Amino acid sequence: MTDLPVEQTWMVLVELLTDLRKKGIEIDPEIPKDIRMAKTTINFYKVNPADPERMNELKRINDFMNSAQDKLIDLAEDEGEDYKAQWIKKLTQASRGEKIYDLPEKKSTFVVGAPPGFTMVRITFRKPIPEERVQEIAEYNNVIIEFQTDTLLVIYGDKQNIQDSLKEMSSFFTEQID
Repeated sequence: MTDLPVEQTWMVLVELLTDLRKKGIEIDPEIPKDIRMAKTTINFYKVNPADPERMNELKRINDFMNSAQDKLIDLAEDEGEDYKAQWIKKLTQASRGEKIYDLPEKKSTFVVGAPPGFTMVRITFRKPIPEERVQEIAEYNNVIIEFQTDTLLVIYGDKQNIQDSLKEMSSFFTEQID
């Protein structure tokens, strides 16, 4: 699957977020959440972009990205006009489809480990599961759920939150039994 222009925008937003954190800027917790949800939704969409159900995800991707971008540019403005202009230039290039970052050719389906401070679990289903319901569970239980494929999920978060998420997903396990 080829790279999507939105992936370049996502990378710019991650880099801007990281740079602002290094500068000691206080970041609204909704910003990283929007960025994570955008990436999760992009990965879900990329599994099968021709699927009409997944086409609906483009609006969600844009909503997450626009929300994060607006908030990050406001924070960048506090650092000065030159700083803000530098990031707007990168975002403009990314939105035009220009390549700013090299993205991996193929994402590995093997997950080495969770980011620092997180616990991780990987689940493989026999059949694809409804993404909207999974995202509701993720938001309610404060975990990050990434679709590696349409049948492989990785859940990151606190151990108790992951356990609570798995309990809510138990109905998906019973649906998988033939």
